Amino acid sequence: MTTVRKERIGFIGTGIMGSPMACNLLRAGYQVTVYNRTKAKAQQALNAGAVWADSPAKAAQETNVTITCLPDTPDVEAVLLGSGGVLESATEGCLCIDMSTISPAATRRMGETLAKEGVQLLDAPVSGGQKGAIEAKLSIMIGGPAESVERVRPILQTIGRTITHCGPLGSGQMTKLANQVMVIHTIMSIAEGLAFAEKAGLDLETTLAATVAGAAGSHSLKVLGPRIIAGDMKPAFMVDLQLKDLRLVMEYSRQINQPLPGAALAEQLLRTLSAQGRGRDGTQALVDVIRGLGGGRVQV
Repeated sequence: MTTVRKERIGFIGTGIMGSPMACNLLRAGYQVTVYNRTKAKAQQALNAGAVWADSPAKAAQETNVTITCLPDTPDVEAVLLGSGGVLESATEGCLCIDMSTISPAATRRMGETLAKEGVQLLDAPVSGGQKGAIEAKLSIMIGGPAESVERVRPILQTIGRTITHCGPLGSGQMTKLANQVMVIHTIMSIAEGLAFAEKAGLDLETTLAATVAGAAGSHSLKVLGPRIIAGDMKPAFMVDLQLKDLRLVMEYSRQINQPLPGAALAEQLLRTLSAQGRGRDGTQALVDVIRGLGGGRVQV
């Protein structure tokens, strides 16, 4: 029988990633209050036992910890600091854990504002996609004071397999941006490799089996390869969200004067998809852009 824990958690943002994360917290015995702009997207968590709140402030009311998992920097700023936001109801000593992927600089600014009211912010973006969120196998990159990281580690262990303390506030976000550079190169390589194999007339199932077992093997290839072969472009991670992450990457790369030519090319190709109205497709849809460069699926 599941033991209900003392901590009550406010969870804000029950989208593709947030919904299974909230459900895993509930399964672990935490009391969870949820808020989402569209209530229907919180239904899975509500069915699992979460309590609905009508605003971020109400979600954070009488909680020890509030978790946010939102699309972009302005969303997090509005939820934490805006009218009806977390800061209106959070009490001194509470922790906010932002698991979105947003600007490191904005994260530090928000942390300073919250700290003036006795509320601490930790940045804890995640990697692992929808599958990792469902299976509670996410990699969590967390920034903030070591003692606060340890305080929330038991919570994070219910939704992630690897929790890495990356440094002070903002370090989690910077680590996630580095991760996104690597991820987009992996997805590009999968799209190019399978487009090449297809155009060459190879059987893609056989190609996938051979490459997944070799040096090209990766988590992304295992997950996205079968989807590409099946023509399944439903998102584990959406094109538009990947573009948002790459925008943050390129902004920061200019600040530190570190060119990223591969990431810049990937950003251009993803923008092609978004311009075609496919921003809500999964990032594996990059294969269609690569196919298009070669004139489609004609085999030789």
